[in-house]
Amino acid sequence: MLIYAGIDEAGYGPMLGPLCLGATVFVVPDHDPADGAPDLWQRLEESVCRAKRDRRQRIAVDDSKNLKLAKSSKTHPLKHLERGVLAFLGHFGGRLPEQDADMFSLLNVTCPETPWYATVSPLPLAHHADELRIVISRLARTLEDSGVEFAGMTCEAIDAGDFNAQVTRTNSKAGVNLTAALRLVDRIWRKWPDAHPRVILDRHGGRTHYREDLQFAWPDAHLTILAEQADISRYRLNRSGSQLTVTFQCEADRMHFPVALASMTAKYVRELFMLRLNRFFCAQCPELKPTAGYVQDARRYLSEIESVLIARQIDRQALIRVR
Repeated sequence: MLIYAGIDEAGYGPMLGPLCLGATVFVVPDHDPADGAPDLWQRLEESVCRAKRDRRQRIAVDDSKNLKLAKSSKTHPLKHLERGVLAFLGHFGGRLPEQDADMFSLLNVTCPETPWYATVSPLPLAHHADELRIVISRLARTLEDSGVEFAGMTCEAIDAGDFNAQVTRTNSKAGVNLTAALRLVDRIWRKWPDAHPRVILDRHGGRTHYREDLQFAWPDAHLTILAEQADISRYRLNRSGSQLTVTFQCEADRMHFPVALASMTAKYVRELFMLRLNRFFCAQCPELKPTAGYVQDARRYLSEIESVLIARQIDRQALIRVR
C-alpha cells in the first residue's frame, strides 16, 4: 500500500494577501512503494487530464500557473482551478461548499478577523453547482474503479500579520514557507503513522540540502539521506518504528498528481482571499482596480487606498507584507 501525498504553495512573492500551502493525499492499496510513484493521471484518466480543453470534459489537474486564465479571457479566470478543486473537495468532504467560508472550514483554513476579509463569496464562481455535482459523481466512480482513494485535502493560509511576525522572529522568509510545509507533512505522518507515507514537495528556492530543517522539525527521529542531487533530495525519517519519506523535487507539480492538486488548492484559496480583500477596498474606492497582490501592482493599489488606510486607522503590518 502507498500513502502518496503532495504539498505546494501559492503566493510566496506578493505584498498583499496570504501565503497559502495546500496538501493532498491519495491511498493506492495495490501499489508497491518500491516501484516509485504511480501515474495518477493515467490511473484516473476516465475523469482527469492535464489539458484545459478536453473533448471528454474531464477535470484538468496541473500546476496552478497553467490553469488560471488571463483576466482578458472570455471565461472566468478561475474556471479550471475551481472545477478541479471543488470536484475533489466535494468528493472528499461529501458535499459541495455553497460559499468560501464553507470551503475554508472543510480545508481547515483559518480566516483572519480583519475587515477586508469579513465578507463571504458564494460558490461556485464560474460553474453551476449541478454541473459540478455531476463531475463529482463521475470522479467518485473513477476513483472506485481504479482502486485509488482520495484520502485528504487541506490548506494553510498565512496572512500578512502572521507572516510578518514569523519573518521578524526567524529572519527568514523562505524559512516561514518551509516550516509551514513541514507542519503539513507532520499532519500527514501523524494521521498515517504505521503506513510509511511518501510526501512530495516542490524544491524550495533551488535548495539541495534539507537535513538540518528536517532534523529540527523532528528532533527525536533518526534521519537517513537517500539522495541529494541536482533535481531531487530525498530523506527517510524513523521515529520509534514509524517511518516517513520526504522528497523535494524540481517541477514536482508537473510530475506528481498530488502536488499539482495541492498547487491548485493553494492557488484557489488565495484567489478567494484576494476576492474578499478587493471587494472591501473597491467598495471604499469605486474607481479602484482590483489587484492580485504582486509587488508592482500592490504599490499602485496601496497608493490609491491610502486615504482609506488613514481614515480607518488600518494596521499596515496586518495588511502589507514587509518582505
